[in-house]
Amino acid sequence: MYDYHVHSLYSDGGHFEPMLSAAAEAGVSAVGFADHCNLGGPTGEERARYGRNFDLTYERRRETLSALDDETELTIFDAVEVDYDPAVESEIAAFLDEAGFDYALGSVHYIGDQYVFPSDPFDGGEAARRAFVDDYYETVVSLVDSELFEIAAHVDIVESHPQLSGFTTCEHAEMVADAFERSRTVPELNAGRFEDDDKPASFHPEGRVFEVLLERGLPFTLGSDAHEPEEFAERVPALRDRADRYELELACPL
Repeated sequence: MYDYHVHSLYSDGGHFEPMLSAAAEAGVSAVGFADHCNLGGPTGEERARYGRNFDLTYERRRETLSALDDETELTIFDAVEVDYDPAVESEIAAFLDEAGFDYALGSVHYIGDQYVFPSDPFDGGEAARRAFVDDYYETVVSLVDSELFEIAAHVDIVESHPQLSGFTTCEHAEMVADAFERSRTVPELNAGRFEDDDKPASFHPEGRVFEVLLERGLPFTLGSDAHEPEEFAERVPALRDRADRYELELACPL
């Protein structure tokens, strides 16, 4: 069981030792620390507030991971989760080329000034919401087509937002699947909302997007998206069960 999507205190996650211990207890054999990094979009103040200035600290974390590698039986991957914005593709490419991570995840967490986090309310009627979801999936396709990343994380995360859930269409799902078929980038099965009973979606992808990716026979990586040690206990078995139930082909992004 490889968990390619875990966060540490270098962004908005927990301390390394408790995270590794909890992952091992849950049956994980390899952990990929993929801390948040933003190279455009939000202001510098927001980057700091949301823990997304990892481009300034990744070398320090790398030293820590190297030391921890000698202290645990788990395999540790040195990874990053980058907020994708088409306007800063060149900056992202330069950073990833310079940093030399084991692999990189790309995520669409915002469109313009609007975050996709469920905690950020969406102001606007149905037409505005549909237009936003259209823009979101077009950006996901751009992320996959860019081939900057080995993994595309939680590609239908709008479905976890109570004001945006339900606007994903079959056309959205087909265009995302088309993008993955022509790219080296792999979609992630993400359990980041598994314990949130008040959220419309438990896994990403789910619903239409998941069904179409399954129909195309595309491979996945698994990611708990754990930010705290206690999240491994439920998310790891849930990922394993879902992968087994649907006989998912699992990819190695390294």
